[in-house]
Amino acid sequence: MKTIKITLKRSVIGKPEKQRRILSALGLKRPHQSVIHKDVPSVRGMVHKVSYMVQVSEKEEG
Repeated sequence: MKTIKITLKRSVIGKPEKQRRILSALGLKRPHQSVIHKDVPSVRGMVHKVSYMVQVSEKEEG
């Protein structure tokens, strides 16, 4: 299964509440924090909404 590593690169200060909730749902709270999620369409959609704030790297597990 493919996984993706998502790293928060910018602060959430001054960002819209909807984008803050998306980052919270992804598990990101502070800058330079990273989380690993499965590469599924729902996660990709959330990443797309905040793409200017996060860095994504893909990993192949197995």
